[in-house]
Amino acid sequence: MTEPRDLALPTGYTDLLGELKDRVRAARTTALRTVNTQLIELYWSIGRTILERQAIDGWGSGVIGRLAEDLGAEFPDMTGLSRSNLQYMRSFAEAWPAFDANVPQPVGHLPWGHIRTILDKRLEPEARDWYAAAAVEYGWSRNVLLNMIMNKTLERTGAAPSNFKQQLVAPDSELAQQIAKDPYNFEFLGLSGEVAERDLENALTSRITETLRELGPGFSFVGRQVHFDVDGDDFYVDLLFFHIEHSRYVVVELKTGKFQPEYAGKLNFYVALVDDVLRRQHHNETIGILICGTKNDRSVRYSLGRSTSPMAVAAYTYDNLPPAEQQALPNEGHIVAALEWAEPGTAAAQDD
Repeated sequence: MTEPRDLALPTGYTDLLGELKDRVRAARTTALRTVNTQLIELYWSIGRTILERQAIDGWGSGVIGRLAEDLGAEFPDMTGLSRSNLQYMRSFAEAWPAFDANVPQPVGHLPWGHIRTILDKRLEPEARDWYAAAAVEYGWSRNVLLNMIMNKTLERTGAAPSNFKQQLVAPDSELAQQIAKDPYNFEFLGLSGEVAERDLENALTSRITETLRELGPGFSFVGRQVHFDVDGDDFYVDLLFFHIEHSRYVVVELKTGKFQPEYAGKLNFYVALVDDVLRRQHHNETIGILICGTKNDRSVRYSLGRSTSPMAVAAYTYDNLPPAEQQALPNEGHIVAALEWAEPGTAAAQDD
């Protein structure tokens, strides 16, 4: 019998209802995770058995196909026993030979679709573990995981030249280094050719969700063209973020051209300004990231060597060229090497 909706409810009923809803949701989530863990353990064990039988009895693909048919006939309600899925199980056991459901491992907490995505990309063991751990920690969907792999997030994370080791104490310096990628991939902006710095800034802030995703986990957006009044002098920070996990402000300056040493001086000033005006006692030191069109890493190192604020310098790209054209282009390392080895007096040598 359904109770009338206008029933007089006791005091505290609404709060109790909310608490019970949260409890049910938590229990359902735990149950789903338990089921997923058991399923992943089953798939690994099947894959391990296939590997062992192939090594001992020389099983071929035909035997795996027959195994899929027989298992499918016995368990028609299970959709994960196809021939292709058995091949993935084999690859899973081969990629993580020491997998143990009783020992906490990130891959054991991933949905099977995420594991298949990682296996498809044929990554090195270190990369497989890194992407699996990041997907679990930050709750990446399968599409986000795929984008992170395709955009070489691991290779770019922590790759920007910086003076963090000189300006920050360990382990804070190592943590800060992981914030700065090189290069940043802004293909999601849909831009091409040369754009003005203000246009790039507008595009990044109008697509702030994608921008935060590219910057990395933990970033929250504070503002753009953030104004500071220094005894009547006006200054504007291009983009200001706060990193939640590191509890620190991050100043981002944008330059669409090639890195110039004076850019480091300006960023050094802005970092010191934010550190003095906005930073609270419980915050970690403010850091700065200069994102420019191109850079010569040697020039960057000289510029950062005497800077008093912790900073990094990274390049960016937003042109989405076809793969064949991307491979045909020389990379930044080749260009820098050509400039540094150019004969004195040539146009290339005088370019800097």
